[in-house]
Amino acid sequence: MKTKIILTTVMVFSIVATVPGQFLHAAEKGKASRKHIAAVAKSGNDFAIDMYAQLAGKSKGNMFFSPASIQTALAMTYAGARGKTAEQMRKTLHLPFDDEQLHPAFAAMLKQLNTPRMAKERTLVWETTKSIEGPKGTFTAHGLSKIVWKDKPVYQLVISNALWGQKEYPFRKEFTQLVKANYDAGLNNVDFGKPAQARKTINDWVATKTKDKIKDLIPPRALTPDTRLVLTNAIYFKSNWANEFETGATKDGPFHLSAEKKITVPLMNMQERLEYMETDTLQAIEMPYKLHDLSMIVLLPKKVDGLAAVEKTLTAGNLAKWLKQLKGETVKVTFPKYKFTNQFRLAEVLKAMGMTDAFQDGQADFSGMTTAEKLFISAVIHKAFVAVDEEGTEAAAATAVPMIMGCAMRVPPKPKVFRADHPFLFLIRHNATGSILFMGRVTNPKEDTR
Repeated sequence: MKTKIILTTVMVFSIVATVPGQFLHAAEKGKASRKHIAAVAKSGNDFAIDMYAQLAGKSKGNMFFSPASIQTALAMTYAGARGKTAEQMRKTLHLPFDDEQLHPAFAAMLKQLNTPRMAKERTLVWETTKSIEGPKGTFTAHGLSKIVWKDKPVYQLVISNALWGQKEYPFRKEFTQLVKANYDAGLNNVDFGKPAQARKTINDWVATKTKDKIKDLIPPRALTPDTRLVLTNAIYFKSNWANEFETGATKDGPFHLSAEKKITVPLMNMQERLEYMETDTLQAIEMPYKLHDLSMIVLLPKKVDGLAAVEKTLTAGNLAKWLKQLKGETVKVTFPKYKFTNQFRLAEVLKAMGMTDAFQDGQADFSGMTTAEKLFISAVIHKAFVAVDEEGTEAAAATAVPMIMGCAMRVPPKPKVFRADHPFLFLIRHNATGSILFMGRVTNPKEDTR
C-alpha cells in the first residue's frame, strides 16, 4: 500500500508605512541536541492539535493538512517578527526556545527529516557479447556483464523552503541569512508589479517540489503590486507500507457515513502483528511504512457516529497517552482506499489561536525583515493532497505566506478486529523525532474535497 502526501503552505506579506527596526541576530552556527529537536517536534505536535481543533470546528467532511508545513513557514516568518507580534506568534506556535536555540533546532530537525534511510538496490548490467548467424538471419546474443549495487532511498520525504521577494527591495541581510542558514530558504527575486507572472513562478516551484500534486497553490488575485514577500514551504512524502495489503484481498463493502447512511467503497484487508490499543470509546493502530521510520496512526471511534466525540477528547496529552498504550497485537485490519485534496485560508484560524497582530495593517511588527516599510501578513494559504492504497501512501502539502502593502508467534491468539468502515482520524508521524507531519480525517473515502 502506497501513501502519497503533499503539502504546501504560503504566506503573503503586505507593507504600509516606514518604521524603525531592530536587527536580527546573525544566523547561529551551533548544533542542536536531540533534546532541542524533541522540544521543537513537541511544539509542532501541540500546534497540530490546536489547529486540528480549529479546522474541525470550521469544516465538514474529509480534512487533511500538514501542521509541520504550516509551522515551518510561520517559524521563518517569526524570525522577522518583533515585540507583541513576535510574542503572539511564539505562543500560537508553542515555540520552546529563544531565537538563539530555536532556529538551529528547526535546522537540525529539517535535516533529519530530509535524510531518508538508504537501502542497496541491485541492478543487472547487460552487454552485447557477439553476433550469431542463424537459420533466420543474424541475431545478437546478450550476456550478463555485472551486478551493480546502488544506494537508493527506501521512501521519499522532501521538505523545501523558499523566499520570494520584490526585486530591489531592501530586506535585512541578517533576516535572509538566518532563513537561508537554518531553513535552506534562498531569496528569489520576483516582480510583484506583474502579479500574474509572480504567481506563476511561485506556483511552478511548488508544483515541482511536490511532483505536480499541488498545483495553483496561490489563487488569482492573492498577489498584488503591493506584495513584498512570499514565504513558501512544501512537503512531499511517498512510501510503501512495511506490510502491504494484498490487492486480491480488496473487496467492495459498506462504509457508514452515519448511523443511517452508507456507501459502497473498496475496502482493503490484511492480518498482521501491529501496534494496537483501545479504550471504551476508540481503537488505535500504528501502520508502519518501510523501515518503520514513519507510521500512520489511525484513531477509530467505536461508534459509527463517534468521530465528533473523539475529536473533543483529542488533546496533546491524550494523544501522547494513547500512543504510549500501543502494544503488539495480531490485528485483522479493514481499511478504505482514499484520495483527496484540501485547501485552506488560515488567517482567521490563526487569529482565533491568538496570532492577531500579525494580520493587522499598522499593528504588525515585522521590522526584523526590512527597514523600508511596515509589513503585515495578508494571507496564509495551505493546500494538501493524500492518496492511500494497497502499496502505501503518497502525500504532499504546501504553505505560502504572502506579505503585501497595507491593505509474537506461538499459538496464534484471536486477532483484534480493526474495521475502519466509518469516519476516523489519522496522522502520519516521523518516528525518530516524534514529529506529526500530516493530520486529517476521513468521513467519506469517495469524496475528493477541494
